[in-house]
Amino acid sequence: MFQPPDPVYSPGFGSARPGFGGVEHGRASAWTAAAAPPPQSGGPAPALDVIEVDSLALLEDRFRQVLLMVSGAGHEHGFDLGALDPAELTGLPGVQELLALLEITQFAKDGRWDAIVVDCPPSADMLRIVTAPDTLLGYVERVWPAHARTFEAIGTDFRKAVLAVTVEQIVQAVSEARDLLADRTRTGARLVTAPEQVAVAESARVRSAAALLGLRLDAVLVNKVLPELPPPGPAGPSHPAVQWYFNRRGEQLDVVGRLRERLRGVAVRVVGHAGAEPVGLSSLAALSYAVDASGDWVGGPPIPMLGTDADGVLPVPAEPMVRLESGAGVHSVFAMRMHLPVVDPSTLRLGRVEDDLIVGADGVRRRLRLAPVLRRCTVETAELDGDQLVIRFRPDPQVWPK
Repeated sequence: MFQPPDPVYSPGFGSARPGFGGVEHGRASAWTAAAAPPPQSGGPAPALDVIEVDSLALLEDRFRQVLLMVSGAGHEHGFDLGALDPAELTGLPGVQELLALLEITQFAKDGRWDAIVVDCPPSADMLRIVTAPDTLLGYVERVWPAHARTFEAIGTDFRKAVLAVTVEQIVQAVSEARDLLADRTRTGARLVTAPEQVAVAESARVRSAAALLGLRLDAVLVNKVLPELPPPGPAGPSHPAVQWYFNRRGEQLDVVGRLRERLRGVAVRVVGHAGAEPVGLSSLAALSYAVDASGDWVGGPPIPMLGTDADGVLPVPAEPMVRLESGAGVHSVFAMRMHLPVVDPSTLRLGRVEDDLIVGADGVRRRLRLAPVLRRCTVETAELDGDQLVIRFRPDPQVWPK
């Protein structure tokens, strides 16, 4: 899912083999074929559709739908939505990206494809996109809670009823996108990175963010690694260019080694430099099969596009685990554990708002609903135990059942 600019590896072709249908969103120019707008589809291979989602067109279409619903009520609303141009809404942060995410969720519900490969922006931008559903739902719930919307939807004020129904439809669509991203049995991420020293720290931060957000990180692909050459003779490389090549490849392999050391439990695979840019069906096909055959090079078997725990992905739970650690009644100690391979422990932040726990680390924040048993408890301690965040709770005698 996560992909930096200008990748050599295009994962969509790996799922376009006989008997397996896939759709790729984005980077249509790599196929030398025009991408089809939804709901139409078309692609360079029989089992592959390439679809380009026009987020601005989506924004205009959804805005018109809201206008129709509001105008269909036949009442004055005190403001004229028709005076707004949809293009004016593009300035709202994350609106177009969120609409594109909702459209991809509809593709997943369609059931026409075995796999959907989304070519994503750089990791920082993508993390903002995947956190957008939770952020929006949190805002809506605080500004206009679900019980209040339900009350207005069945009330006598038709204007408020229409608005409540409209907001509820938006909440339902955004909730489906959030649930799809968090479903580790259906959604996985693959980080494509470069064989450079700065990529090690960034990849570790992405892994930390993915763990906090509950995303399944299937693999890290190190892109554009120079292929191996025959070893030089006893006198060493005879030309400075050959010497540079050996030195540069050695530096790249050092990065691969550091990535495998920092990202234990995540498959790190190598994508060899293809020389010429792989554009077109034949070039991408050759690259796809070469990547699948590269497992021995990095010490692990190839991971299928639709990886599962049995296929090599470690069974790391997406949601926190809660258990009784000691004691009973008001003297109980409950421990909540969640997988969180924090890069910089000093960035760890914890907060509590009513029945929600807010966890922040490495620049990413997530709001978690506490288990029912913990809602009557107070936080006692919190610590990092390796790649685990452990938070201990004690019952609050004021609200604990007697």
